Amino acid sequence: MEQLQTARYRSYQGGYFQTLIPPADTGNTLALIEFTLPGGAEPPPHIHTQEDEAFCVLEGEIGVRVGETMTILKRGEALFAPRDIPHSFKILTEKATFINLITPGTLWNYFIVFSEPLSGRPETVLPPAAPSAENIKAMLDVITHVYKVKFL
Repeated sequence: MEQLQTARYRSYQGGYFQTLIPPADTGNTLALIEFTLPGGAEPPPHIHTQEDEAFCVLEGEIGVRVGETMTILKRGEALFAPRDIPHSFKILTEKATFINLITPGTLWNYFIVFSEPLSGRPETVLPPAAPSAENIKAMLDVITHVYKVKFL
């Protein structure tokens, strides 16, 4: 298996993530990512047209809406969000750590492109400043045109 050649932790949206299983290790069948994000770092409601997702909370609480159903996930609880169904999530605690399973794993590349490598322990690193307007526009362009995610 080809080993991931990136820093273990990467800064993203005021928090950080680590790749547990990169898509290269699975023939792009899936990617498994562990996120630690602060409240307010969530994306708006959206629809994935190319991938399914699952969320499993390790610390904190998140509310996940899939279609019309809202579920509060606490430590050890998980939920599946299928493609083509609107979904969103809200971090209900100061921060939350959760596993995100993405199938297929192509969307992992988006997170790599729009993150920065961290050296050392991530909890000792100050969160980055808010992304610039240009960076937000680039993120939206890529996720909507390359990865076909529709924002509602």
